[in-house]
Amino acid sequence: MKELQLTYTQQGDYLLPDLKIPKQPKVEIGVFGQRHKRYLKEHHRLIYFNLLTSCKIAAYLADIDSQANEMYNLLVRQLSEKGNITEQLKAENPMEWTRKMNAIRLTAAEIVNREIIYT
Repeated sequence: MKELQLTYTQQGDYLLPDLKIPKQPKVEIGVFGQRHKRYLKEHHRLIYFNLLTSCKIAAYLADIDSQANEMYNLLVRQLSEKGNITEQLKAENPMEWTRKMNAIRLTAAEIVNREIIYT
């Protein structure tokens, strides 16, 4: 087993350990990952701080963000096919197409929030 090599810094009469969090890889976390992070910080602080102190928060949030984006894109595609929202509608009546697509995007976001983000 690897032994820890601790160093200390003198602060007045005390020796304080030099504790540093290991460098974490740079990971882009999107909107859904940020929402889940905020949810954990506000409602599940123990889980949030456990992930943070174990240096697993970035990978965890990136995974949540990826799952949420995949589900969102799939739902938008399925709902637009079910609602018969086509490129032809987009060409003939762009305002109607926009209204319907916005409704579908909101519905998909609500489902993703309920199923992945706020659980």
